[in-house]
Amino acid sequence: MAALKEEARLLFTEGVRSALEAWAALQVAVENGFGGAHSQQKADWMVNAVAQYFYDNVDLESEEIEELLADMVYNEFDTVIEDGSLPEVALQIRTFFGLCQRGQEAEVRGRIGELAQRKGNVKVNAVEGESPGVADDSSEEDDDETEAMDCGPHGSNSEPSPLQQPGPSTTAEEPPPQDGWTVVRRKRK
Repeated sequence: MAALKEEARLLFTEGVRSALEAWAALQVAVENGFGGAHSQQKADWMVNAVAQYFYDNVDLESEEIEELLADMVYNEFDTVIEDGSLPEVALQIRTFFGLCQRGQEAEVRGRIGELAQRKGNVKVNAVEGESPGVADDSSEEDDDETEAMDCGPHGSNSEPSPLQQPGPSTTAEEPPPQDGWTVVRRKRK
């Protein structure tokens, strides 16, 4: 993408900041310290890093911006964004850059104002959740989970744990592991 004048660069950086600050998923990570004690500093760093990425690269596609944002959030906050917001944020930032390139500063300022209002109206908090359908009525269930996760043999006549029993996600094409380990795969949606 073409270079921007200094005033347009500052405005673009302000646009990136407003897009990231209005991004609920990132703000949850920052507010809840997913990035450790310096979560806010990491979010501030992201603003300048994203802006610099635009200055250093030509003709960025939305997918490239999405990948950059996803990598940053994963690496800095140990968080995977799966709420569908990545494409929206990437498009907002790309739009800011295009507007700044064309000198449409009033439009950029208007969009920044809209994002600031939206940010003020939405408050999201992260809560530790349970898997759907799992109730935490007693501590005995926690003990059962621990036993189910134990992959070592318990004796000659012990039954295999639920993880070692074939389930609906097990396919006939997968050979059984020979080293005694059980392969556990994530359920695909």
